[in-house]
Amino acid sequence: MYKIFLLSFFVLSSIPTTCSSQNHADNERPSKPNVLLIVTDDLGWQDVKCYDVDEPSPFETPNIDQLAKEGVMFWQAYSPAPTCSPSRGAILSGKHPVRLERTNVRGGHPPLPFNHGSTLISPWMRGALDASEVTIAESLQTNGYKTGHSGKWHVGAARSDEPLPKQQGFDFSKHGFGSHQKMKDRTTGFATTDPSDPFYLDEEGFPFDDITQDGIDFMDASKADPFFLYYCSRLVHTPIHTRSEALLKKYYQKLGIDYPRESDVWDEAGQRNAYYAAMVETIDHYTGLLLKYLKETEDPRWPGHMLIENTYVIFTSDNGGMERHTKEVITDNYPLDKGKINAKEGGVRVPLIITGPNIDSNIESNVIVNGIDFYPTILSWTGTKKQENQILDGADLSTLLDKDPTDSKLVIDPWTGASRNSMMWHFPNSSMQSTLRIGDYKLVRNYTDTKERTTLDLYQLYENGSKRVDIEESKNLALEMPEKAKAMNALLQERLDQLNARYPYFNPTSKKALPNQSKVPTIADHGSDGNTVWVSFKNNGAKVTKAELIYTTNGGIKGEIWFPVPMTLKGNKAYVTLPEGTTHYVFNLVDENNYLISYPDTGYQKLTKVFATKAISVD
Repeated sequence: MYKIFLLSFFVLSSIPTTCSSQNHADNERPSKPNVLLIVTDDLGWQDVKCYDVDEPSPFETPNIDQLAKEGVMFWQAYSPAPTCSPSRGAILSGKHPVRLERTNVRGGHPPLPFNHGSTLISPWMRGALDASEVTIAESLQTNGYKTGHSGKWHVGAARSDEPLPKQQGFDFSKHGFGSHQKMKDRTTGFATTDPSDPFYLDEEGFPFDDITQDGIDFMDASKADPFFLYYCSRLVHTPIHTRSEALLKKYYQKLGIDYPRESDVWDEAGQRNAYYAAMVETIDHYTGLLLKYLKETEDPRWPGHMLIENTYVIFTSDNGGMERHTKEVITDNYPLDKGKINAKEGGVRVPLIITGPNIDSNIESNVIVNGIDFYPTILSWTGTKKQENQILDGADLSTLLDKDPTDSKLVIDPWTGASRNSMMWHFPNSSMQSTLRIGDYKLVRNYTDTKERTTLDLYQLYENGSKRVDIEESKNLALEMPEKAKAMNALLQERLDQLNARYPYFNPTSKKALPNQSKVPTIADHGSDGNTVWVSFKNNGAKVTKAELIYTTNGGIKGEIWFPVPMTLKGNKAYVTLPEGTTHYVFNLVDENNYLISYPDTGYQKLTKVFATKAISVD
């Protein structure tokens, strides 16, 4: 069955092995277990069959359901962010997206409004996971682990995706779209059983997926040593299609829809998209192939035992399900509200199943956990030391999983040193929200274009941690419980301040009239004195309280990356020494009413791709 492995073994065999030094006398379990981290793409909490609540899902996920029976299934697991890139960066680094300065999908450009007349401007964020961050792969390498990445990366800068996996601790890395490579027409051109077909159908009718095969090949070539595989399928992200016509027809029939339907537009509410249903079952199948390899392959470090017996498996998603894209209804996270790109429950609650040595089977847990917990947990499992002075924002779940996966007191919060009962998200881009969960309650802070700048929503999700009350976030208690909302908002602000969070600004060119818009300062002049650049401005009733230079060292090319540096304010002037290598720069001033004045105006997010064309060029 695994004959394909041999074809790529010669590529992977460049990874050195130390089989002889890893053999264990008296058939003891090797002290360094393997780790398989499966991160699916946009898989929602209600997309997996075993997570069904309320209305039953039509999607079939037998392999994931079986995995849940073999380990611990978390009902209240969360992604670090409601979008993929910040979540993946947080999982790899073990740090909160705010600490990483990566709070949305793509960044590294000057702060811009969505369009010229928008009321709010998203703050600056990094365009990539900084190369100085020590990833979990880099930590494991110091402990003799072979590290592999297969599939999606998406934590690097736009277009270049740098730094790449091999620059951040992975011995083996292979990008790809697998069977999810975009189809010209999703209604035709399906895969066949012909072996020459690049997406040929296996005996179970699923298309060949090189992302999955690469992951299996890596494990097969590395099994003489402890290994870590970071497997990142492209499923179930858009585009919504399947290469298996038989699977598509199956869900047409299951959903009671005539095949083919007259219109290819899926606009029906609920989980009735046959293409998406086929995608969910396909990622389940690929997960099953990874697990089957581990269960059927003998462990050379532990003769007489299979790899699965000494492998920890983490299965999760990078964020909640994407309910709609353009005009197409994809899935439904109900009873959770909203979905991907929103910090309400539908955007951040995700499936999470963990199995491995000494972890009890068939356990369901209501303990609150997060993707940033994986890093410290894997360090404990593998006996790997944390890097000196390294900050990890997640909690070590190893004691919880080893002793009692249902006892939340076993999860120690690195923020407080006590049992963790709170969790925070910050998403100042797109939906423009910050949220805090403490115990049964969740606060949502919405950034608005009003004089107050924010509104607060308060929801009671549970009673005593597990009895369902309002996971729909349908009853706002902020007016009924103002003191609780105020106290939670104060704690949220304290957490954000500790991480130097950035927030949305008012847009001075907003078409909608905003408070104090007439008082916005205006730029008077700018210039340079040697390596020092300066900008002068006129106060029109509101003081400038902050000034930053936004600069780039590679302006004028696709993939340019911009960074901020503080400017010194003195009277009606701000100045700063240009960072070495600067090619282009923009001045950003913020007034006391939270308006952002950008000079020159570099455009807006909807259209701008290269910002240097409108910025100030360094001669």
